[in-house]
Amino acid sequence: MATAKAFNARFRDEFLNDEVFYSLREAQVLIEQWRKHYNTKRSHSAFGYRPPAPEAILPVDPRLVMH
Repeated sequence: MATAKAFNARFRDEFLNDEVFYSLREAQVLIEQWRKHYNTKRSHSAFGYRPPAPEAILPVDPRLVMH
């Protein structure tokens, strides 16, 4: 439970307190962008200052693309 409380506090402090949303859709888009950054790019001390789920970039083999 402490993890959820810590996340909620960080979300409020780092994001919600600094934003003004003019529509529900704008809030959804901005929150999703922040969530992706938090989970894939931002370093976390609990993970040795690495992101918890770094994005994997897989090269696309052009021979496998169907036209």
